[in-house]
Amino acid sequence: MEKKMSDVSEEKKVDAVSEENPTTAAEAQAHDLESMNQDPLEEAIARVQELEEQLEESNKRVQDVQLRSRAEVENIRRRAESDVEKAHNFALEKFSKELLEVIDNLERALEAKSQTEEDESIKAVFAGVELTYKSLIATVNKFGIEAVGAIGETFNPELHQAISMQPTEGFSANQITQVLQKGYLLNGRVIRPAMVMVAA
Repeated sequence: MEKKMSDVSEEKKVDAVSEENPTTAAEAQAHDLESMNQDPLEEAIARVQELEEQLEESNKRVQDVQLRSRAEVENIRRRAESDVEKAHNFALEKFSKELLEVIDNLERALEAKSQTEEDESIKAVFAGVELTYKSLIATVNKFGIEAVGAIGETFNPELHQAISMQPTEGFSANQITQVLQKGYLLNGRVIRPAMVMVAA
């Protein structure tokens, strides 16, 4: 009961203060209302700022993914172009290797020309063989096939296969003294190394 009386007396004091100073009471209520209104407003502003930061971060991630995707697409395009170029350059490799045997046989036939007696019928055959050989060499050269391994060249293990090394007059060390079988390149790539004798 005493509690109730004290509560009532406090209310009377507040009312008395309100009656004595009405502007102070109104200001207090306005301040209370304002602080109640500001709390949700400040929370909303803070939430908006937080969402803006998250959006900015998401945009940065999206841009990063886009850049990486573009770079990957460009790399794939370059690889595909490179693969097509390699396939184009070396599509004839197997066929070229088969042609090398034909070239070797024509060269052997031309070497035999000097060992046979010259009569008119054989001359005509050798002339035909020589024309065929020159025509074939010109054709394979158009497609990037070139011979390697000539007497006097410096030995190169990437292009030549040494059968033996022996001291030879008139040649310095590592010079090719004899070509047993020509080597060939297809667009700069060895398809058959030259078999050679090398000066020691």
